Amino acid sequence: MQNTVELTLNLPPNITKDETQTLLAIKLFETGRVSLGKAAEIANYSKRAFIEVLGHHGVPVINYSPEDLRKELE
Repeated sequence: MQNTVELTLNLPPNITKDETQTLLAIKLFETGRVSLGKAAEIANYSKRAFIEVLGHHGVPVINYSPEDLRKELE
C-alpha cells in the first residue's frame, strides 16, 4: 500500500527542498522506518549513491550490535 504525504514547510532560504528530502530520508532509514531502497527513492538517489550519502552523515548501512556481529561471524 502506497502512502503519499505532501508537506508544506516554511524553511530558511539556505535550506533547499532536495536537502530537506535527503535529511528526512536519512532519518527515516536510520530509525528503521523505511528500507534502504525506499529511503533512496525519497531522496531521489540510486541505492549506491544513497549509501555514500549515509556514509557522509555517519549512518551505518548495516546496523549490527556487537553481539549480533559475533554470532553472525561464528
